[in-house]
Parts: sequence; structure tokens; C-alpha cells
Amino acid sequence: MNAVITGLYAALLAGLFLILSARVITYRRSNSISLGDGGDGVLLARVRAQGNFVEYAPFGLLLMLIAEAQGTAPFWLHLCGAQLLIGRVLHGVNFSFGIRNVVLRFGGMVLTLAGLGLGAVLCLPG
Repeated sequence: MNAVITGLYAALLAGLFLILSARVITYRRSNSISLGDGGDGVLLARVRAQGNFVEYAPFGLLLMLIAEAQGTAPFWLHLCGAQLLIGRVLHGVNFSFGIRNVVLRFGGMVLTLAGLGLGAVLCLPG
């Protein structure tokens, strides 16, 4: 099986995950917080951005991989991957970068859920 499209989005999402993780790690080190959030709101937001990413992105990629293995047309795979990627970027920026913006948060979740929903539909036998 050749999963070129899923591989592309997996690589891009991995890059985003590395950025979100680095922001948590550097903040922990610079503020000497080794476990938990130490009651620090900035760290809590960064940890949740990273954690929320981990809660959604892998499942979206799994759905894409199954759909790609079933021979789904590239257009639909790219649409699913783009929704997932853009959704995770918007959501991550909202929390990890301290830009409290309801449009980023809401838009990020809507796009993420749209990507998951599309991925689920693409996996249905047809």
C-alpha cells in the first residue's frame, strides 16, 4: 500500500506537534515547573494545546490512512487532511500562543471535527 497523501499530512502534523511540545518544554524549563502545571495559567494552556492535539490528530490520520488504503480519490483525502491540519493549527495557536480568540478556538474545532467526520464517511464501505 502506498499512503503518500496520509504521509504528507502526518509529517505536517508531526511538525506542529513538535512546535507545541517545544513550547511546553521550554516554558517548563524557564519557569522550573517539572510536573503538572504548578498553577501557572500559561503552562496549563500550552499543555492543553499539546494534549488536545494528541486527542484528535492521530484519530484523523488513522481515518485518512484507512480511506487511502481503500482507494479514496486524492481530492477527498486532501480535503480531509487540510481540514484536520488547519483546524489543529488554529486551535494550537489559540492556546499555545496565548491568542485568546473565540474564532480561532471555534474555527479550529469545527475544522478538526469536519476532518474527522469526512474521514469517517470516507471509510464507510461504498
